[in-house]
Amino acid sequence: MKSKRHRFILNLIRQRPIATQEELLRELKAAGLPVTQATISRDIRELRLMKVASGNGYRYAESPQIPAMDAHGRLCRAVRQYVKDILFSGNIVILKTHSGAANTVAAGLDEVNYPEVLATIAGDDVVLIIVKPANQKTMPDDPVVKKFYLELRRLAEELPPDWPGEGT
Repeated sequence: MKSKRHRFILNLIRQRPIATQEELLRELKAAGLPVTQATISRDIRELRLMKVASGNGYRYAESPQIPAMDAHGRLCRAVRQYVKDILFSGNIVILKTHSGAANTVAAGLDEVNYPEVLATIAGDDVVLIIVKPANQKTMPDDPVVKKFYLELRRLAEELPPDWPGEGT
């Protein structure tokens, strides 16, 4: 959601002058991106927007000297700031974070969108990163995992098309 909001803000200030945070707030809400004033303040800081003189006052613009940090840069900062330990087990990478920081790190991983990552799962202080194995198979080898996998696939196929939650 943050990257979508950041892209929207950058496109907006490139297309027309935006002079205030309140104006930015209205535009975001009109576009279906509900935010708070605090979120807009953080976005402006993270995007390193600055106020520049325009014909009728001031407007937000990108800083030419310091480009906005990209997704990889934000992830790098989050890992350095919040990750205490990095472990692995099989094809799972485990990140131990400070309390309350796991979601920030997982969101950064999701935003970078590594092709090798099947999923990220965040708790309060742990992120599990499930990585595609080098020898990805169509069926699990472990009999317990295989049984569970097949049972879930069977259950998914049994659901009627109008089952609550379908298509959402």
